[in-house]
Amino acid sequence: MMNTVFCQSCSMPMNDAEILGTEQDGTKNQEYCKYCYQNGAFTQPGISMEQMIDICVPYLQEDGMDEHTARHVLQKHLPLLKRWSSTNN
Repeated sequence: MMNTVFCQSCSMPMNDAEILGTEQDGTKNQEYCKYCYQNGAFTQPGISMEQMIDICVPYLQEDGMDEHTARHVLQKHLPLLKRWSSTNN
């Protein structure tokens, strides 16, 4: 059974190789999704974790979560991800 891998920037489940981000040489990046990481760099390099939460909330709402719950889940989960854990000094 395969474990679900989550993007280490936005926490999107990456169950399909099509979702994986890419390095400069075109190889797939196993840690970040294509929406966060393309051609070896973040698509939004200066973004804060709070801004990422604002971007992600509507997608969780589409999946049936209310805004308050979505925001709470993201505020708990995003700081654990690789992209954001290094900024929590």
